[in-house]
Amino acid sequence: MTEAVFRETTAELRTQSVPLSHLSLELGHLYMEDFEAGPERLREHFAEVRLWVDAARASAARRTGGKRPRISTCFLVDDYFTRFSTPAELVPLVLKEAEKAGLVIDYLARESGCAVADRIELAESVMHRLVESPPPGSYGSRPSVSQTGWLANGQRTPTTKRAALGEVKGWEPPQETAARNHSVFMDVELWSEKDGRRLWSCPFLAAVWQLARLGLLRHLGEPVLVPRPWNGEDFPQDWDRLPPLLQLNPRAAAFSAYRTCTLMPNRFLAVEDAVRLILDQTEVDSGALRQVAERSAREGLAVPAAVAQRATYVFYEEPVGALADEGP
Repeated sequence: MTEAVFRETTAELRTQSVPLSHLSLELGHLYMEDFEAGPERLREHFAEVRLWVDAARASAARRTGGKRPRISTCFLVDDYFTRFSTPAELVPLVLKEAEKAGLVIDYLARESGCAVADRIELAESVMHRLVESPPPGSYGSRPSVSQTGWLANGQRTPTTKRAALGEVKGWEPPQETAARNHSVFMDVELWSEKDGRRLWSCPFLAAVWQLARLGLLRHLGEPVLVPRPWNGEDFPQDWDRLPPLLQLNPRAAAFSAYRTCTLMPNRFLAVEDAVRLILDQTEVDSGALRQVAERSAREGLAVPAAVAQRATYVFYEEPVGALADEGP
């Protein structure tokens, strides 16, 4: 007598692979105030970025053993925190100024697509994959990140009581979990609530963006933020009608890559430090990680095990008088 074995089809989700370049090179990650400053601000940005592009390409070639590396470029526009102008006006301006600097933008992305893309709550999905690193000696007394919306890299300063005269007794400093000699403690806000709506923070959306560029985002095993080809038609008047990720160059290498390199003004340094903290505490899709490991091994490429280590940056100094804020 044979026994029939029944399995739920949903229990065997297949992780679909995505094509991978050697490097995803981001040529800009600017906000609406940058565009409001006019074409001159874009011109200065691309002129500065152009100086570093060759170095990034040379570094990628060295990692591939002198072989010609597969490199794709991308540009991210903030349409999440503020809406400025229209795609019909802004996108051609960006492409024109990039071309003047001798640069080609292969892929154009909207930052709102890092929150929701094709009706998939990407940011919410990544939030559920956060795994906090418990500080030594902790007993789970503090609320989880899913409750507070804050993610730290160690032990926060314990709540202290004041004596009758106002002096603080028993104060203890915060402590980084993986500190080397001294702590560098960070506490990152992942979202806020406004009018009953969750507003994702800039670092958290940027972490989602990095995971997409590294080819590590999946929804029920399927890739997300898949590039849609642009056939040369006019860009729409409404941001919501522009695809979350648009492939502008039909001959471009794959959007996702083994490594990323982001070229941006140094005012974003604190934001990207926070991005790395988030990536360090995100449980990435195991199937996607395995696919990247197997493919890189077949190509003879060494890829860091830690996802955060796959992201590199070049922070350039902005001209005197340029925007000095830290972004949203």
